[in-house]
Amino acid sequence: MEIKNGSKVKVHYTGSFEDGKVFDTSEGKEPLEFEVGSGKLIKGFDSALIGMKKGEEKEITLKPEEAYGEKHDNLMQEVPKEALKGEFDPKEGMQLMLKAPDGHQMVATIIKVGDEKLTIDMNHPLAGKTLKFKLNVVSVEEKSENESAPEEEPTSEDPGKEPSEEKEE
Repeated sequence: MEIKNGSKVKVHYTGSFEDGKVFDTSEGKEPLEFEVGSGKLIKGFDSALIGMKKGEEKEITLKPEEAYGEKHDNLMQEVPKEALKGEFDPKEGMQLMLKAPDGHQMVATIIKVGDEKLTIDMNHPLAGKTLKFKLNVVSVEEKSENESAPEEEPTSEDPGKEPSEEKEE
């Protein structure tokens, strides 16, 4: 059975950068399970599965616009150190969980530490990067007529989850 929008699939994957360094994999874990076309994964990952069959493998390369988008300069900001709650020693590369005004959480990466200010980057950590994926389709099922998609948000373990703070315009 070929994968199409609405198919329920289980996929093993390995995601890497252009230099071959792996950033995420399902190897040694359960395969990723989701409904194709549900918007839970990045566009390029989702659409690459269309037409594949159980047992089929494929390697894909996604440009930033097919993955997490380009980096946006307006998502890099300076903040006073005292604005961050808690006692910690900020270091470049450290990631922080921030709560947006609408209540959802987002990851910010410290990119510069000054005496009184920090520069943080609220872009998705994979924004602006070309990503490679090895895909292996474990199973394909058709969605039944009376079944509806789950209302849950993707977890941070889902590769290629679409960050809710970066909705397309």
